[in-house]
Amino acid sequence: MIGRNPVPAHRRLSLAAGLLYLATFAASIPAALLYAPLLAGAARPDPVAARTAALLEVALALSCIGTAVVLAPVVRRVSEVAALGFVAARTLEAGIIVLGVVAVLTLSGVRATAAPDDAVAQALVEVHRWAFLLGPGLIPAINALFLAPALFRARFVPRAIPLVGMVGIPLLLASASATVFGVFDQTSPPAALAAAPIALWELGLGLWLSIRGFRADAVERLV
Repeated sequence: MIGRNPVPAHRRLSLAAGLLYLATFAASIPAALLYAPLLAGAARPDPVAARTAALLEVALALSCIGTAVVLAPVVRRVSEVAALGFVAARTLEAGIIVLGVVAVLTLSGVRATAAPDDAVAQALVEVHRWAFLLGPGLIPAINALFLAPALFRARFVPRAIPLVGMVGIPLLLASASATVFGVFDQTSPPAALAAAPIALWELGLGLWLSIRGFRADAVERLV
């Protein structure tokens, strides 16, 4: 009997990384929708919705770390600094996300027992707002700063994908800085436009790695 050819290690890594990137989108978007009434000041928030959103965001945080752990062995072939920096940035992003989860779960309990304008509740909303800005709103630019140039240089994926990420780095950094200083809100149209390239970079990378994987010839050149 003729045995099947084993799946190359780099293909297994790329598939895992791609699926984890897609999982970040699958977890973050529903979580934001479920959180919305609670953060908007609902007097009697649905505890099931809040807890479901919290679990989704924990899954998001774990997926963030997972992408770094899976991609690090491949990126290390290009740059040790890029690999370590990407792991550190992704881990920091995950930690900030979990901080926001703790704030929202606490807010859910406070809103169930206190007035909608309670000072503690408002403070927790602010904690979540800043966690969202500094985590998913800023750190993805740092992630791209380490990962996109390494992928571009090594040609592991079509160069157009990391190029979009590199274009998005200064845009997201500028947008986050403008939000910090009150120039516009994080959910405003300018902020959404500035965040679009980084979102497209991560989505495009996730789809490509899931469907096609790393270019085998590029990986083999660095072995």
